[in-house]
Amino acid sequence: MNIGDRISSLRIANGLSQEAFAERLGVSRQAVSKWETGASVPETDKILLMSELFGVSTDALLKGEGPSESPAVSAEEPTAALPPLPEIPADEAAPAFRLDDPGEAEFPAPEEEAVPVRELPAESAAEPPVGDGEDNPPKKRHLAAKLIAVVLVLCLIAGAVLLPLHYGGVKEAWWALCGGKISYPYVLVHGLGGWGEDSPLNEHAPYWGASTGSLPDRLRAAGCTVVAPSVGPVSSAWDRACELYAQLTGTTVDYGQAHADAHNHARFGRSYDTPLIENWGEKINGGQRVKIHLIGHSFGGATVRLLTWLLANGSAEEIAATGNETSPLFTGKKGDWVCSVTALCAPHNGSSLVTAMDTLGSIVGLGDSTQLLAYLIFAAAGIATPIASTYDFMLDQFGISPVEGTVGSVRGALDALMAKGTDHAGYDLSPDGAMELNRRIGTVDSIYYFSYPYCTTHAGTLLPVQVPNTNTMPVLIPTATAMGMFQGTTKGGIQIGTDWQPNDGLVSVVSAACPATERSSPFPADPTDGKAYAHGVWYVAETREGDHGTVIGLNADVENTMQFWNALIAQIDGLHRD
Repeated sequence: MNIGDRISSLRIANGLSQEAFAERLGVSRQAVSKWETGASVPETDKILLMSELFGVSTDALLKGEGPSESPAVSAEEPTAALPPLPEIPADEAAPAFRLDDPGEAEFPAPEEEAVPVRELPAESAAEPPVGDGEDNPPKKRHLAAKLIAVVLVLCLIAGAVLLPLHYGGVKEAWWALCGGKISYPYVLVHGLGGWGEDSPLNEHAPYWGASTGSLPDRLRAAGCTVVAPSVGPVSSAWDRACELYAQLTGTTVDYGQAHADAHNHARFGRSYDTPLIENWGEKINGGQRVKIHLIGHSFGGATVRLLTWLLANGSAEEIAATGNETSPLFTGKKGDWVCSVTALCAPHNGSSLVTAMDTLGSIVGLGDSTQLLAYLIFAAAGIATPIASTYDFMLDQFGISPVEGTVGSVRGALDALMAKGTDHAGYDLSPDGAMELNRRIGTVDSIYYFSYPYCTTHAGTLLPVQVPNTNTMPVLIPTATAMGMFQGTTKGGIQIGTDWQPNDGLVSVVSAACPATERSSPFPADPTDGKAYAHGVWYVAETREGDHGTVIGLNADVENTMQFWNALIAQIDGLHRD
């Protein structure tokens, strides 16, 4: 016999219905029913009250031990120790029963020591019923909890769908929650003979923007982060790439021991205490790597191409030469530090002008290679006479100090540089030097590539040559003429045919399109569709009208210049990010 059976037997033996028994204990009838059927067990205070009411020990109720577990406690043989309860007329309500009322009923003490009667706490009388009816509060609370859970799940599902739609993708939504999508800085790299914003020349003659005013300032006003450092104006692409890396990272220029030994100059150059790009290459805001967009004008195109190749692949020669002391630039595995490379009027395959001067020099007034290089410096800068200030060639590695901007001083520095070998811009700009560079480097599979060629010549009416347009910058008319009529073969055997004749005054259109050794493609129908571009492929824009300086605002108007740059920035900013 379990406790439920014992409760039922004692209740019946005392002539109590479930309702009357429940009322005396201050509980619901349903609670009594659950006790007797074994669905639940009474609480301790209720067991104590039943012990007092039935005159049995708590052990007898709980375990069936003692005299209470005798057949005398049954419906047929009521316990003699309990006086009969007064009969209550059926048509009268039963009076309220209080255990602390001595006039209500008296029970003889049980054979065992009686347990003191405890007064029911006030809240016991207000105990909510635990039933199965429709108005059962626990069931209502359970239903409410289910509804809340469903609402929460729906909110999560809606957030998972709507947030990516709002921000343009799952990654973009995650970035927004982690501080926002970061903006990649733009790094502008000047060409031959040029300078950056840190140069004293920039205050009165900005390279980027030229006659239209400071282009970096305009881009910053539009919300872009822009830096425009100075690198060696006549240095080789290798040396310029090393100088650019040191400025971006805030370190000392390391040209590499193997390279320095091969070209007989110092390994280390200038030191830069503050990086131009904070956190470059690090991951912030939900795992976004801080990358940069590189834009190179003219010989700056070769500079940024070589920089990205070294970042991604390093240099086995430099690692072998310096071991653990190798510059991070030469250790590779940093290809994902750059998002895009844009080349503007860049001599990817060299300039035919270097070869043309040997044949046409006397016709257009050009002399030896040193004079040509000096001419190119001033032509690229948009001036016909030497600059009227001290000119910093940034040739510390060769021991060449800044010189005054006079013809004699400039030629003297260039003579000293070119006498040291081929580690200079003059060689890298030749078709043979450019082809040697192209064989050593290529595109990086994680980077986008864009190229913009310009042309300032048109087909002649009498001869199969290209002649300069009337709006060509005057200082570029002689070079545009020389390139427009030249055909021949370089010392290295490269054929310069009629396809090299259309030019921008310094660079042939065919050379400015893309490196001859790499994959290329026209721009997609919608240039603003960032997902239409593939990594590692040169996207070549349609040839634009203008000379070598037009794209940087030289001999151009503000409206046309900014229209091009605004479209370029929008296109680059819209690129798909991995």
